[in-house]
Amino acid sequence: MESIRTPSRQELNLIKLLVHKAARILPLNWESDLKVRSLQDGGMGSLLLFPKGIFVEDRKFGERISEYHFRDVDGVEVIVSLNFDTKGELFELDVWKTDFSPLSHLPNKLQ
Repeated sequence: MESIRTPSRQELNLIKLLVHKAARILPLNWESDLKVRSLQDGGMGSLLLFPKGIFVEDRKFGERISEYHFRDVDGVEVIVSLNFDTKGELFELDVWKTDFSPLSHLPNKLQ
């Protein structure tokens, strides 16, 4: 199991973009103490999110609140979804490279 850590700058920038695009209002300090844990997804880059750095074992997927598409450096489409848990808290950054290959890197410039 991967350890809980602070998100990288690129990961946080992507999460911020998805929060901005979401049709949900999050607390102003949502990114304060945000921690993440990499998921075993074949290297695509999905993350389990821990708001306020608090690990809660039995959380479950609630709903997708935002989505972003981009192409990896090899031209393969990547779909990134930001998900809430059943209590309306940030839950997961789901990264799916449509050919299931490992992600080369997150985009530097987000639109």
